[in-house]
Order: sequence, then C-alpha cells, then structure tokens
Amino acid sequence: MVRLREYYSTFCRTHAQLAQAEASLSCTIAPFRQVAAQWSVLRASIHAAVGILIHMQSNLFVSEGSPAHLPLATRMRPRTLDEYVGQRHILAEGMPLRRAIEQGALGSVILWAPPGCGKTSLAHLIAHYANAYVESHSAVSIGVAEIRKVAERARQRLHTTGQSTLLLLDEIHHFTRTQQDSLLGYLEDGTFTLVGATTENPFLILSNALLSRARVLTLQPLSEDELRLLIERALQDAERGLGGRDLSIEPDALQHLIRCANGDARLALNVLETAALQTPDGGTIPIALIEQLLQRPMLRYDQQGDSHYDTISAFIKSVRGSDPDAALHYLARMLVAGEDPRFIVRRLLILASEDIGNANPTALILATAGAQAVERVGMPEAQIILGHLTTYLACSPKSNASYRAIKRAMDDVRNKPLPPIPMHLRNAPHSGMRALGYAEGYKYPHDDPRGWVEQQYLPEGEWSVPYYLPTPHGAEAKIRIRGHEETK
Repeated sequence: MVRLREYYSTFCRTHAQLAQAEASLSCTIAPFRQVAAQWSVLRASIHAAVGILIHMQSNLFVSEGSPAHLPLATRMRPRTLDEYVGQRHILAEGMPLRRAIEQGALGSVILWAPPGCGKTSLAHLIAHYANAYVESHSAVSIGVAEIRKVAERARQRLHTTGQSTLLLLDEIHHFTRTQQDSLLGYLEDGTFTLVGATTENPFLILSNALLSRARVLTLQPLSEDELRLLIERALQDAERGLGGRDLSIEPDALQHLIRCANGDARLALNVLETAALQTPDGGTIPIALIEQLLQRPMLRYDQQGDSHYDTISAFIKSVRGSDPDAALHYLARMLVAGEDPRFIVRRLLILASEDIGNANPTALILATAGAQAVERVGMPEAQIILGHLTTYLACSPKSNASYRAIKRAMDDVRNKPLPPIPMHLRNAPHSGMRALGYAEGYKYPHDDPRGWVEQQYLPEGEWSVPYYLPTPHGAEAKIRIRGHEETK
C-alpha cells in the first residue's frame, strides 16, 4: 500500500511537469499535447484505483491480520449458504430465494428480523455470491453526503475493477424520508445494491418508493435446535471457534443458555465466549457460570414496535378470554420491560366497558378506581394494583352487548337517511316553540304508576333495532327492556 502511494505521487508530479512544459510551449507541438492528454487519462485511472484500494485497506488488514481478536459471533459467520443456520422458510435447498442468491441475482432487499437472527451474515453471503464489494454502514451515523461518497466509490470500483457494490445499511429504520429518497436514484440505475437491516416493521417506517425497489424478507428467530447447532459448532471449530481449547458445556448449562438466548444467536455466542474465557483449556462450562453471566432472560420488547403491540394484544385477549394466568403472564412481560402502567390501565378501562359491560357494571367502577390509584401510587407498587385489576376483570362475566349496540346504532346513523327528531321529543324552552308544536304530546313516564309508558322514541325509518340485546351473562341476565320482552 505504501509503494502504491509512492507510485501515485510520482505520476502526479510527472503530470504536473508535462502540463507546465505544455504551457511554456504555448501548445504548439501536437505530439506533445497528445502525450500530455494520455498522461491525464492515466492519472485519472490511477487516482480512482488508489482511492478504492485505500478504502479497502482496513478491510484487507482486518480479514488477514487479526481474525482471532474478532468476537466469536463474527468469526463464526457462515461462509456459504450451506453453513448458514436458520431461515429454512426462505433458504431451504431448492427455494427460489436461495437460487436467486446463489446466482447473484437477488437484487435489493430489506431484512426484517429480531436481533441475532442472521441479518448481517445473510447480507455478506448475498454479496459473496454476487462477487460484490460490501460497504457496511449504520443508518445512525451516515447521511446523504456519505451516501453520495459511497455511490462515487461504487462507480469508480465498477469502472476500474468491474466489481459491483453492495451497501449494507444496518438500522435502516433510523433513516428519514429524505435520506431514504437519496437512495432511490442509485438503486434505479444500479450504482449499488442495497441490503437494509431492521428490527422495526419496514412497512410502517420505510417509504413506498423505497419498498418498491427493495423487497422485504422476513427472518424468524432461531429455534432451540438451531441455536444448539451454532453453539456446538463454535465449541468444535478449531479454525474459527473454540475447538482448539477442547472445551465442553454441561447439558443443563447448554439448555439454559439456549432458552435464555430466546432465538438470538449473537447473544448465545457472546455469552459462550465470555464463559470460555473463564474456563481453563479442557474444562467444562458449568451451569452456575452461565446463570451468573445471563442474570435473567432477555425480554424482546420495544415500546414503539411489534413486540409492544403484540404483547398488549395478547394481554387484552387473555383478559377477554377469562384466563387470569395468561393475562398475568403478559402483564408481567410488559412491567418487567418497563411499559408505562398508564398505557396498560387505559386499555383495561376500555375492556371493562367493551368486553364486560352490564354483565358486571362494577368492573368499570373498579377500573376507573384502578386508573386513579396507578396515577397516584406510581411504580413499582402500581404493579400490585394492575395485578388486582387484571385478575378481577379476567374473572368477571363477559358481555359485549353494549359495545355491539352502539356499533349498530352508529352504522344506522352513518348509512341511512336521518329524519327529523319527533316533535313530541323536541326541546321547548320558549312559548313560541311550544306554539309550533314542540314537545306537544310528550308523555312523562313518572306520571304512570309503572314508571313506564308506551311511546315512540325512535324517529320514523328502517332501523336495525333492537340495537341492544342483553346477554344471559352475569348481572345482564336480569336486564329487561320494556317493550322488548318478546326478544328475550
């Protein structure tokens, strides 16, 4: 690399001398101008080649100089699709996507998956089979200006060496719309291929224009068997893993590590590497060491992403389904992950009316009291109140009759002609209005000993009545609607 820089400096000085001589001769000698032009073209080519090689220098030194100092998870990255573990739903032998990768014809993609599922490894394999140079960046630290530089290097690389470029953009969900738009032209003209990696739902955070140019591939967390294979491979591989140290791991320790990794291969290999550093050659990694390193299972829960919505959905559905144990499980997940207790109790307030309603009218009262208590007490004691409220609502009789009733009424109002309010039901605060017939003929129910009178309240029309149909559950079984007894 130093020798290349020296050659490049010599070329630059020679070109400058030729340019100076050409100027002094007033460009009168045609052959001299031709030689100078040739040197100018050669200098431009050397400049492009040196720029590319200098950019590659750190990659070359890392790959050839010190692989032992890389993390175990990085050293154990697969070199071929046959070594790749997981994602059988898209990468099994004979699958179309696998064939496209092997042929180097996959194109731009967005890899959507939880952490540690092999997004980066798959990106490097895509580049390997396409014989492409990898430009690896994080969307957190790169902007539009850097994207332009990547594109310029990609053009120079393609021109001088014929090698295509693959831009691996990690955490692409951090890109703004402007930054996303800066990629479109380069993807359109083939300047580089994009492999974006994200743990967030790309359909919610990426622009339609970008999604139309890069298909979304959904990766799944690794299964326990797949994690076991990766851990055992790392223990046995003498070239890249820990095989040269003749280490083993207790069966209970292996199972605990797999279970706590929860599908995250990077987590599993990082813990294994740390445990190996504290175990002598030829030794066995004990369960106590793995427990000490893990402390507790890592919960996947991001308060703006899919885990947030999936967990609250499972929680509400468990309460609605009258399963207090399942409801408490999902409640505990949210609380341990640091979810806002006010968000949880707001959902319980809605459920108390939507899913319990008149089957247990006290449910809404208790939910309201619980919301006030959570606001006043705060965490961590608020988790006791949430547990109390969750179990009460889960064990209450259920009815969505009130919810369905208001839905029916609103559908009628939205979709059918609305006649005037009946005259006898209209407000008549002024004598002039009464003279026009407002409130005329209204029957006051309390004037009847029964406390109820036959009277038309609905305006004329073809309504989807009865809206409210009480269920036989809980307290709602005692509800009877005057004039609707025949429906019971």
